[in-house]
Amino acid sequence: MSADREFDIVLYGATGFAGKLTAEYLARAASGARIALAGRSQDKLLAVRESLGETAASWPLITADAAQPSTLNALAARTRVVVTTVGPYAHYGLPLVAACAAAGTDYADLTGETLFIRESVDQYHKQAIDTGARIVHSCGFDSIPSDLTVFALHRRAEQDGAGQLVDTNLVVRSFAAGISGGTAASMVEVMRAASSDPEARRLMNDPYTLSPDRGAEPELGGQPDLRWRRGRDIAPELDGFWVGPFVMAAVNTRIVRRSNALLDYAYGRRLEYGEQMSMGRSAVAPVAAALGAAGNAATMALGSRYFNRLPRKAVERILPKPGTGPSERTREKGHYTVETYTTTSTGARYRATMSQKGDPGYKATSVLLGESGLALAMDRDRLSDLRGVLTPAAAMGDALMARFPAAGVALETVRLD
Repeated sequence: MSADREFDIVLYGATGFAGKLTAEYLARAASGARIALAGRSQDKLLAVRESLGETAASWPLITADAAQPSTLNALAARTRVVVTTVGPYAHYGLPLVAACAAAGTDYADLTGETLFIRESVDQYHKQAIDTGARIVHSCGFDSIPSDLTVFALHRRAEQDGAGQLVDTNLVVRSFAAGISGGTAASMVEVMRAASSDPEARRLMNDPYTLSPDRGAEPELGGQPDLRWRRGRDIAPELDGFWVGPFVMAAVNTRIVRRSNALLDYAYGRRLEYGEQMSMGRSAVAPVAAALGAAGNAATMALGSRYFNRLPRKAVERILPKPGTGPSERTREKGHYTVETYTTTSTGARYRATMSQKGDPGYKATSVLLGESGLALAMDRDRLSDLRGVLTPAAAMGDALMARFPAAGVALETVRLD
């Protein structure tokens, strides 16, 4: 990719809910970076830029629309990195991936849509390798905490000479968040695709659906995403807790497994990875965990088959509108803490803990996406040599971890025994 691009980062979708938050973060954190804002409406872009203060006053504005691929091609040719918040990605994402893959431009998004990522891999992975582009999906709360805690555990075990990762589980210990229209729209698109296409349902049920080579993956069983269990079955430190399924496990686990494969199975070929949410210690915790597992399973099983039979207007009426999101108060009060436990092939045990203040899907995500764009644009000597359709860990694991402390993202690993 040419170093003579006009911009370091173009933020596409800057007038949307997540886009505005990301623009606000970049205005605070991106000192020295050459940034432009892009979207469909010049007037709305101007309003966003004016809201950002003096730091962003000179940022150029670019009009571009997914319905007009030529505008995306022109956008991609002008910048080192495109950061996009425009979803649902199944509807709007592929033309921009195509433009970046063709131009050799790095790309980062917020998608949690497994089928979209699979299509991106199938259509553009080889071309991106040829042009030198890094197409990096899932650079927000989905799926950086999952991907980077496992990457950090791998680095720690490697440093200690403690072998490869085997039994590995993420547990969401605390979580407070709202929901936006964009997230709801993405969830609807996933359910609609699975409801109308048996092949899509098969892909969503395959634990290795994002693998670069499905036939090379180990046969370790189904690695179910919807189970409930005692915390002590994961780690002695969780004795007395019950855990149930985490709603985003189906996406995050497949990102982590793709990272392992892209990194030539550096984590280990016996890696078994799952995600759960803590239900606490109370007497009702096992009931809550069991009901959560059953409810999620029923939703996936019935929704993936019958979702398209629901009246579209009725579904739209009960979900948040696109472009809307949680209030500023909700965003400020939000937070998350995740703990990822692993046992290595030598029997050593480790825990990685990652936490942020701010609503996970919005305030925290804008930090993660902004730092991903900055890592791709400004820390190129720290990035991996991989190209193609990548994951956060495979593309920029070390660079991103180095950026976390200054960004207010806490990530630490400890050896437990």
